[in-house]
This record gives sequence, C-alpha cells and structure tokens, in this order.
Amino acid sequence: MPLDRTGRSGATLTLQVLTAGRSDAPRGTLLFLTGGPGQPGVSIAPTIRKRLPKALAEYRLVMIDQRGTGAGAIDCPALQSEVGSSDTVPPTAAAVRDCARRLGGKRNFYTTADTVADLEDLRTALGIRSWGAVDGVSYGTFTAGRYALAHPRRVERLVLDSVVPLDGAGALYEASLKHAATVLRTACEEQSCGGDPAEDVAKVVRRDGNGTGVFNLLVVASIIDPKLTNPDLGILDAIHTSAGGDPGPLRKLVESFQASDGMPPEDFSSGLHAATLCADTAWPWGDASAPLAGRRAALDGAVRRIGPGDVWPFEPRTAAEQGIPQTCLPWPASRPGSSVPDRKLSMPVLLLSGERDLSTPPAWARRLAEGQPRARLTVIDGAGHSTQSRSDGGAKAAEEFLLR
Repeated sequence: MPLDRTGRSGATLTLQVLTAGRSDAPRGTLLFLTGGPGQPGVSIAPTIRKRLPKALAEYRLVMIDQRGTGAGAIDCPALQSEVGSSDTVPPTAAAVRDCARRLGGKRNFYTTADTVADLEDLRTALGIRSWGAVDGVSYGTFTAGRYALAHPRRVERLVLDSVVPLDGAGALYEASLKHAATVLRTACEEQSCGGDPAEDVAKVVRRDGNGTGVFNLLVVASIIDPKLTNPDLGILDAIHTSAGGDPGPLRKLVESFQASDGMPPEDFSSGLHAATLCADTAWPWGDASAPLAGRRAALDGAVRRIGPGDVWPFEPRTAAEQGIPQTCLPWPASRPGSSVPDRKLSMPVLLLSGERDLSTPPAWARRLAEGQPRARLTVIDGAGHSTQSRSDGGAKAAEEFLLR
C-alpha cells in the first residue's frame, strides 16, 4: 500500500493479510477488524475462528494487520514501556515527543481514513464485489463504521462490538467515568458487599488525588473481570478498606495496573495508538493541526464545563488527567483525520455492548443506535469489553445476526 495517499511520496507499506475458508463461501467474505488502535489482526484470527465457528462455516474470514500494527508495527520504545496497551495510563510528555520525533512526517499517514482506503484496496485485490459482512471490535468499530459510511455499497451487513463514537467524540471519557458508579454498585449488590463502593471511590479519589489510577484500575477490570469477582484482585474490598482509612491494598492494585503490561509493539503498538488517536479524535483544542500553544488552556476550559454529576464518583479533572488527552496534548501538530461523512449507515447493523464496559461504555452504543435507521442494539448482561471474544452472549448474538 502507498504510505502517503496524496501521491507526494513513493514510500509503501506491506500489510499482512490472513484468509481462512472457501473463497466461494455461501455468505461471502467476513472482514474482521481488531481494535486499539494498535492491535494486529492476523495473530488474533485463531481466537475469532473459535468464537464464531457457525458463522465462519458460512463465510470466508479475512483479517489484516492494519497499517502500523503487527508485522509492520510502529515501535516507540519509551512510550511502549510506559503505557503498553493502555488507553488510560498517562504517559510522560517526553515519551510522547520522542515517539513523534521517531516517526517524523510519517506520523501524518496513520489516520483511520488511510486505513479505510487500505481496506478498499484489499477488497479490490480479493476480487469481491462487496464484503458479506464487516465486524469491528472497539476501535475496529470506528474503522468499520467509517468504511461503511465511505463505501456503503460495499458492505452487506455490519457488526459493531464495543462501540467507539463515529464522530471521534469521547476523548475525555465522561460517560465511562459516570458509568463506573453503576458498575460498582451492581457488583456490590450481586456480592452483598455492604456499603456503597461508588461513595467509597468518591471519598478516596478526593482525599488521595488518585482518580486517574483508580479509573485505570476499573477500566482494565471491566475487560478482564467485569463483575469484579476475582478474589486475587479483591477490588471492592480494597476500595472499601481505603475509604475506611487503610489505603495500602488499593494503592498496590493501582500501582500494579499502572505498570506497563510489557506488551511488545507487534502485539500492540502504542506508537500507532498515539498517531491514530491524535489524528482522529475530536479535541477541546480542535483537530490534530491545532498548535500546541493553546491546547492546555482549551483542555482546562473543557474540564471547567464538566458538571460534577457528569463524571461522579470521579472528579472533572480526572477526565483531563487520564491517558488519552495526556497522550495527544504534547503530540505535535499533524495532519488531521477526515470528518465523519454526513450520512447514515444504510445496511443492517448490530451494535453489541457489554453492560459493565468502561472502556467503551454502553452510552456510546446507545447514542449511535438512536441515529441509525437499520441498527439494533444488544446489551450483554454482565459482560465487559469486546463481547464476542469474552462472552458467550456476545458471540451468540453476532452469529445469529451474521446468519440471519
């Protein structure tokens, strides 16, 4: 693929693609898009084949390492070592600037629009008129949705699992911060834990100033332990103990979850994650081309406009201190991604959302579903992030839709 689709550079990228199943599969070809941004596709194919066996008996599966991921991963060692695969751990400005310096002008060519163009070239290379289905997870929903809006006649049906807003909104995570209270209280009620863990969090983060760390802990838990039942973690007990005056257990949990997960760039590229998010997200300071000088003031102004109830049990400042804005605040002015096309998704769409998901909260999926004429939203009880991979309910709903 051309690195620069404006035609000003002759540089190219080689993207790894996997196909599995018959080229003449009765329902056509299913393009499955992974998330991040930064996650590869090819190495995750075995998991998808195990999770969707009935559907993949009827479709040919195609998965791709999107530009900057997998075998061609962007490698920014300092940023990778600080944040690994996390959205919410804030990196140092020095690590962010080092990554941008390593990429130089190439940082302008990792927008979602560039990936959408890659996917259209892939369709042409495969010799198919349209995708029988496109299935995206997390950031993959953003890519899948943007592709479907740009090429509506090339997508017969669409699955969006763990929905990211297609307009690029959500950078300050207000909906996730607020949803944490419901997730905590539901888990407490199920476990008869006593007390109110949301009130406990509100007390702790205001006393200790650790809102970002506690939020990161809960976001990761919503992926690996959405019901907060893992006794080795003991998250509810640690929160209650901290509110009672002993912050030690919670502090250890927060520190362990903020430590880098050691993810190598070929398994998750933090450099690609930064380049794409900073290009495509709707920021308080404008788009990615905004000068650095006014960004902090714009971010502070956005925080002042957040009502306390909009993010409770956290504080408004947590919205600005978490990893996504802290990554892009020092990212140099760059070419912005394209705006969302002014049209609706015309094909049948299934939106899947985990009830306990704090990474892509159900409110994002509900908002998208309300504006799409052929969309159906299914919220999976008890599930967290990436419902097809991590819950039987999500996989079943996706297969039923794909085989309808």
